[in-house]
Amino acid sequence: MTELLRVEGLRSGYGEAVVVQGISLAVEQGQSLALLGRNGTGKTTLLNSLVGVTRRHAGRISLAGQDITALPPHLRAAAGIGWVPQERNIFKSLTVHENLTAVARPGAWTVARAYEMFPRLAERKSNLGNQLSGGEQQMLAVARALVLNPKLLLLDEPLEGLAPIIVEELLRSIARVVRDEGMSAIIVEQNPRLILPITQRAVVLDRGAVVHEGSSDELLNDRERLDRWLAVAKH
Repeated sequence: MTELLRVEGLRSGYGEAVVVQGISLAVEQGQSLALLGRNGTGKTTLLNSLVGVTRRHAGRISLAGQDITALPPHLRAAAGIGWVPQERNIFKSLTVHENLTAVARPGAWTVARAYEMFPRLAERKSNLGNQLSGGEQQMLAVARALVLNPKLLLLDEPLEGLAPIIVEELLRSIARVVRDEGMSAIIVEQNPRLILPITQRAVVLDRGAVVHEGSSDELLNDRERLDRWLAVAKH
């Protein structure tokens, strides 16, 4: 497989506070990575650092062979990083359709395909962003990232705070994108039992550093490690 993303010795954070402590990792083309860890271990900071909204203290980031370490966020997006932050960042004063067409770029993921993936959005294409439920806003945020046709999709806790039926629906869609469609992705999720079955690789962070890296299947079946790092083995 061809390497898509390489992170080398990344130290980053906010102001003088260093949260990510020398992380190195790689994502191959077409590979999905589950980024796991307890609250406060640096998962969101790592994604934010890939997007370019933190302060970098050391290290290098390359995407598809291009050094993007010094690029501002909008140029990293242009280089191929699609991001769905916890805050979703949809345009709440625009309609669903306007949200999608405003950012769409040429590629396999068209607005029509986004509607096919998320029928709820097709039914509400004339609704404003602030008229959508939380689950629908999350679907719109994912759809917006897809129609950018990114090389790498970053999802920061996309299932957080959603009703179980919406979680199931969104999880099926994410599984289709990363497993069936082969889009490269890094997905942060609190519940490893939800995300490990649909990803290929897993990285666990603790105190801003990588403490485990391996296959998702291996970690899913390792009760001792799940309990040690994520406290979920008994659930």
